[in-house]
Amino acid sequence: MTEAHIQVRDLTMAYGDFVIQHDLSFDVRRRDIFIIMGGSGCGKSTLLRHLVGLKSPARGCVAIDGVDLWHVSQAERDAVLRRTGMLFQSGALWSAMTLAENIALPLERYTSLSAAEIRDLASLKLALVGLAGFEDYYPSEISGGMKKRAGLARAIALDPEILFFDEPSAGLDPISAKLLDDLILELRDSLGATIVVVTHELASIFAIGNNSVFLDAESRTMIAGGDPNELLAHCDDERVQRFLRRGELPA
Repeated sequence: MTEAHIQVRDLTMAYGDFVIQHDLSFDVRRRDIFIIMGGSGCGKSTLLRHLVGLKSPARGCVAIDGVDLWHVSQAERDAVLRRTGMLFQSGALWSAMTLAENIALPLERYTSLSAAEIRDLASLKLALVGLAGFEDYYPSEISGGMKKRAGLARAIALDPEILFFDEPSAGLDPISAKLLDDLILELRDSLGATIVVVTHELASIFAIGNNSVFLDAESRTMIAGGDPNELLAHCDDERVQRFLRRGELPA
């Protein structure tokens, strides 16, 4: 199954008259782990906001399963986006709620399950991310890596088809980051989900990514795309090589 799950065509992103990126066109295939990469200030997080329906394009389109998010009604857009899940950089957990209560929120809002069924599902989702037994812990009582995993448990609460991650490894030590990468791969395989990741961490890019887009801050457009390992081996653009090799090329 390699057909496009997300389609971006001729996308221009702007804040008022200031263009962040222009002429972006790429496909995210089903079951891809798709990396949005590039240097600081190139528009990675802005692109993610467009993909999750939080910001409308200045020009062009973003479509999920052929549905252009900004040429349908709000109700239709909400229905499409309900099939997605989002892991925010900080985890974005409600501090006054337990982990189980955090994960229950989308289940309470979007399903008709009973309280007991929701509690059981919250426990299951926590177990899937390695947090079995932590249902009654508060975010302040767990580590940063555990908060990321709890945020991921909430992101998969409704069994989404597409998962969006914003800098999932940010602030984690190398061992925790590696464990999170392994978990992302496991979830892709077990859920059959398509995963889009904003990251600048090279270890994660090469370990989990099989497709990508490279945004350039200077030209304000994409200058490469495809498997990051293939880009490392074959891309001739020095800007891409500098990023993927972290400045190893001579000036």
